[in-house]
Amino acid sequence: MPELPEVEAARKQLATAAEGKVIVRLRLLHPSLAKRIAPARLRKLKGRRIERVERRGKHQLLHLDDGRTLAIHFRMNGDWSMGAVGDDEPRFTRASLELEDGTRVALTDMRALSTVELFDVGEGDPELGPEPSDPAFNADTLGVALARRRGAIKPALLDQHMVAGIGNIYAAEALWLAKISPKAKSASLSAHRRERLIQAIRDVLGDAPAGRYWAKQEGSRWNVYDREGEKCPRCGATIRRIVQAGRSTFYCPVDQKS
Repeated sequence: MPELPEVEAARKQLATAAEGKVIVRLRLLHPSLAKRIAPARLRKLKGRRIERVERRGKHQLLHLDDGRTLAIHFRMNGDWSMGAVGDDEPRFTRASLELEDGTRVALTDMRALSTVELFDVGEGDPELGPEPSDPAFNADTLGVALARRRGAIKPALLDQHMVAGIGNIYAAEALWLAKISPKAKSASLSAHRRERLIQAIRDVLGDAPAGRYWAKQEGSRWNVYDREGEKCPRCGATIRRIVQAGRSTFYCPVDQKS
């Protein structure tokens, strides 16, 4: 599943291909996407200029010159494929954006779960929490958000209304780095542990795209994720897997405290 670093890399790729360019046509090739935008609204995209490509959480937002916004979410395994108008469509193309300079941007998705939506002026900003890098995401605001929760911290971190862009992999890795059990009660985290968790989230997400963080892991990209039965790289205990809110969670039962 694309997570925040991968989505940010995709946003940069899309921005390079599309920013400042005029739309000729947007084709929605999969029925699930075609139901989201009426044909008449699609036709009115012709001639609109893409002013800016922004990321909010895992959403990619194409801001148009008339104030409308195209919002794309990759979901489980969406991706961009860049080419030229007239090229053969890549396999599993679900939507195709054609631009005036001849660029074609294809949204590919083997499972057809990605979404494309068109929002009118003032409607296109997803209701998400702060970005992990935002100063508004701090120990105090996190404490307020967690105080209302009775469940465990790992599922709480996946709530995009609390903090935008954290997915299953990076939540597990950040909790390991902060030495916090994924089973710890959300409301029980002290201010010190919340500060440690926030820094761990920023370290994991901030370093992942450039490979700096993962280069420390001696050939293994993850410390705990998808490593059930292997040794914790910090203490040597056996990594365990549990299921929380329908998602696999990997953690060290010795190193990560509740």
